[in-house]
Amino acid sequence: MCRTLAAFPTTCLERAKEFKTRLGIFLHKSELGSDTGSVGKFEWSCKHSKEGRNVSEDVLEWKESFDLLLSSRNGVAAFHAFLKTEFSEENLEFWLACEEFKKLRSATKLASRAHKIFEEFICREAPKEVNIDHETRELTRMNLQAVTATCFDVAQGKTRTLMEKDSYPRFLKSPAYRDLAAQASATSASPASGGPAEPLHT
Repeated sequence: MCRTLAAFPTTCLERAKEFKTRLGIFLHKSELGSDTGSVGKFEWSCKHSKEGRNVSEDVLEWKESFDLLLSSRNGVAAFHAFLKTEFSEENLEFWLACEEFKKLRSATKLASRAHKIFEEFICREAPKEVNIDHETRELTRMNLQAVTATCFDVAQGKTRTLMEKDSYPRFLKSPAYRDLAAQASATSASPASGGPAEPLHT
């Protein structure tokens, strides 16, 4: 990547601008609320998730493993945008809600949040019911009798496996991601000058 905007060749600037536009379009509907992990809006910063990593490198890492996708703030937002097109975003939202749930330290808050998560994602006819088997649903219901930070672990694990084996491969094959990855590759291949890329500003 070029170091400064002043030093960018015209083609480098055009590629970066086009890449930013494409990614912005891909993510602009991926604002997740605080109840599902506060993923929020895409942020145009080269150090948004990993020190020294820029946006295009982050995008290209998403295809390396599902773990890398989930560890990226922007990866989660992009995956959520894709799941919305398949009407299956509840799986990711449930997984994120569980991740936030496990961070709670207050027993009172744990109990309150656990019941909210169950009513939103697990119980029959829940507004965002996830696709889990009857045994897992009943096990989770029983776990609510004595709430702990691990009471959703089985359901969360099965939902994650479903996303990794089903939705994630389709995400990588989707025209949106393939186009985005191509733009990221083109941006990464722009003339480098030996140092970390500066954030792009518009």
